[in-house]
Amino acid sequence: MDFEKFCRENCVERKGTGTLKWDSLQEVFGDADLLPLWVADMEIQSPPSAREAMQKRIEHGTFGYGKVTDDYYEAFFGWQKKHHGVELTKENVRFATGVVGSLYAAVRAYTQPDASVVICPPVYYPFYDAILNTGRKLVTCELDDNDGYFTLDLDKFDKTIAESKASMFILCSPHNPVCRVWTEKELEGMFEVCRKHGVLVVSDEIHQDFTYNKEHPFVSSALVGGGKYKDMLILLNSGSKTFNLAGLIHSHVIIFDQKLMETYDAYIKSIGSPEVNLMGVVGMGAAFRGGEEWFKNVKALICHNYDYMKQAFAKDAPKIVLTPLEGTYLSWMDLRGYMDGKEVADFIQKKCRLACDVGEWFSFTGHGFVRINLATDTKYIKTAVERIITNLKEL
Repeated sequence: MDFEKFCRENCVERKGTGTLKWDSLQEVFGDADLLPLWVADMEIQSPPSAREAMQKRIEHGTFGYGKVTDDYYEAFFGWQKKHHGVELTKENVRFATGVVGSLYAAVRAYTQPDASVVICPPVYYPFYDAILNTGRKLVTCELDDNDGYFTLDLDKFDKTIAESKASMFILCSPHNPVCRVWTEKELEGMFEVCRKHGVLVVSDEIHQDFTYNKEHPFVSSALVGGGKYKDMLILLNSGSKTFNLAGLIHSHVIIFDQKLMETYDAYIKSIGSPEVNLMGVVGMGAAFRGGEEWFKNVKALICHNYDYMKQAFAKDAPKIVLTPLEGTYLSWMDLRGYMDGKEVADFIQKKCRLACDVGEWFSFTGHGFVRINLATDTKYIKTAVERIITNLKEL
């Protein structure tokens, strides 16, 4: 694949287009003159199939209330079956405006105020918000860092859940930011602990399509143990990461157990059920139908960017510990081999002039780590790597 050609033809300038990643640097970082590699979206244009479908709808000229059409269900169900082996029916699926909002809804629908909810840091920081902002008790069980490869100690997990008397576990699968694609054995271990203590599992699987090793595929929580944990599972996903459609605010809540679904429906009814986003249904449905070849190329670019970063650091900054890219399109690196962890955030922003998610956003003990978005034009990855290496040499 000619990656330079792909970037030239598919990557676009986003600065000045009202985008969070590029146009909120002053508000978030206090400095507008940074190279943004933080928000998990892409500089890559969404699939032609999605853009063409939305353009056709625009030309139609009406934007009244929409509904989820049969061809959307067919496209989404087909993608899930083909790529993940998950079979769905309309009865299993509800729609929401995003996975983060669905995390809040799940916490409120299935737990009581002051209930304990467990997460495994370092983890996507809205997990913290969904617990703390709803008045629940945050309980953490830190992943173990084995020279950049992260695992969960099941004995520690069991003890954490038992001692906290937790009601819910929020799982990130694949795990953002540490790039893990959990094996079925690992997932079954987690779920057995949760079953033992009567803990509901909410599984955020929004990065499910971003895996890179056929020998180590993503396993949906719905399939673990032959599906025997479906009665304790709320599954959240979307095509928004897969097809760079996050701004269309359209996602899925998947529930297999009838009682759990009744509880969810009752909660949504109590707050006023939102309408679906018309363009979300049109664009994402078209992407599920016609975006597969585009997606293969995007994954190839992500691997290319990761390999460039890995090779450059191995040669010129060998003390950086770069986590293996099993899943997501986010690199996770440890710079503590060069400086105290609490110095890393300032080094990345003030010295390297990069806007990145830093480790303390994902864990109370995460100082020293940096997350960089790989789903972007290679020229930005090259610039970031060069700045990091140059400034490390000046220490």
